[in-house]
Amino acid sequence: MNTVAPAPTPTTRALTWCLHLLVIGLLTLAAGRALAGDPPHPGGTVAAAALCASVYATGPLVRRHRRPRRAAALWLAAVGVMWLVLLALSPEAVWVAFPLYFLQLHLLPRRAALVAVGATAAAAAAGFAAHQDAFSPAMAIGPGLGAAVAIAVVLGYQALYRESEQRRALIEELTATRADLAVAQHTAGVLAERDRLAREIHDTLAQGFSSIQLLLSAAGRALPGSPDTAARHVEQARQAAVDNLAEARRFVAALVPPGLDDATLPDALERLCATTSARHRLTARFRLTGAPAPLPAAHEVALLRIAQSALANTVRHAEATTADVTLGYHGDHVVLGVADDGRGFDPEGLPAPDPTTGGFGLVAMRARAQAAGGTLAVDSAADLGTTLTARLPLTPSSETRPEARP
Repeated sequence: MNTVAPAPTPTTRALTWCLHLLVIGLLTLAAGRALAGDPPHPGGTVAAAALCASVYATGPLVRRHRRPRRAAALWLAAVGVMWLVLLALSPEAVWVAFPLYFLQLHLLPRRAALVAVGATAAAAAAGFAAHQDAFSPAMAIGPGLGAAVAIAVVLGYQALYRESEQRRALIEELTATRADLAVAQHTAGVLAERDRLAREIHDTLAQGFSSIQLLLSAAGRALPGSPDTAARHVEQARQAAVDNLAEARRFVAALVPPGLDDATLPDALERLCATTSARHRLTARFRLTGAPAPLPAAHEVALLRIAQSALANTVRHAEATTADVTLGYHGDHVVLGVADDGRGFDPEGLPAPDPTTGGFGLVAMRARAQAAGGTLAVDSAADLGTTLTARLPLTPSSETRPEARP
């Protein structure tokens, strides 16, 4: 039993009012029987019942007291004293013991409540026996059985209340966890989309701007001695700007890469090699091995972007004269290889990516391959060229994180 009552609910309020009505009804019954019958002290009985009801009516003031536990104990003691007075005057007061059990169990600490209930049951049995001028076991069984029922009801109610509170706390925890999970998923989605857009911009717009810069630099070097060559470089730069504009519009319209519009992946790679060879001093050749098999759209996007980024790195850094792009279908995997005859580099000695100097190419290509459930390998050494190999499964596995088409 607790001195701190549970938070009121419609059910507990209804039970409280029922208890109030029961006390008032039993006190009214005792007073009415005194007036209707021929007891020794009818006026005293009515006065004692009225005084007991008045003391009981002050119960709501207990909650407003600065020390509600002590106030509740004093209030119960006062009600109990008035009940004992009424019990001494009328045997009908024995029935008031039953609601007193609930009050004691509800307002007093457990041990004190059990002692109070036992004392009340003993007083009820003794008072009723005194009015009957005799004692029989049945006189003790009634109050004792009532006390046992009251204890069982209150203990059961408290157990149900604790279980309800545990469930409420669990529901609140689950709700909070669901909210945290939703926030985490949203954050992860934002980060994944940001990473995807960063790769897309690096492999398309950034590489396109780099190509435009190289072409315009070449046009500047060709002037004024070779205006035809300069014009050709400017036209190629213009075409690169057109392609970049298409890529920018694709981001807005969320379309598939222009290189794959109405074209297969081999066609897109062959076109990429032709465009690279036309714009730069690099002979890019495409070769297809194996029988082409259907690929998920995300795989085609990843392979095309890897090839674009690899050739762009070759143009900018390798000082190569030739580059071979190979697309091979081997069993349950597709392999993209990009090999050049440039000056090579040490894959382990690359500087960390920097927003000013770049260096995001290999990181983005490896992220694309891993997102599609594949791998990316780089084989390079000084003056021995570079070979980049991307290996993807033909069908996405259950752990694959599909790359949404931009």
